[in-house]
Amino acid sequence: MSDNPVFERIQEEVDSADVVLFMKGSPVFPQCGFSAATVQALTLMGVKFKGIDVLQDSEIREGIKEFTNWPTIPQLYVKGEFVGGCDIVREMYETGELGQYFTDKGVETGQNAA
Repeated sequence: MSDNPVFERIQEEVDSADVVLFMKGSPVFPQCGFSAATVQALTLMGVKFKGIDVLQDSEIREGIKEFTNWPTIPQLYVKGEFVGGCDIVREMYETGELGQYFTDKGVETGQNAA
C-alpha cells in the first residue's frame, strides 16, 4: 500500500476489526469530549468496536491525520472505510443514518440484532 511504516500499522489496525475508532483515550475512559461523544453514539447503538488510543503512540496520532487527510481525532472506520469524525458520526446518529450505514455494511448493532 505504502512505503510508510506508520501507514502500514494504521492499515493493519483498520483491517483488524469491523469497527475501529482512533480516539484520545480508551472507550471506557475517553480523554476528550469529541472522543467521548463518538463512543457514546456507538455504545448507545450497541456496536462493538475496537478503540485505538492515539495518545499512547505519537506516530499513530500524527500518521492517522495524513492517512485519511482528515485533521482531527476521533476517526471512525467501518469495514475498512473511513466514515468521519465526531461531528459526522453524531449527525449520522441523530438522523438515523448511522444505524442504516451499519446495517448496509453488515455490522451488528443492538438495534438490528434479532
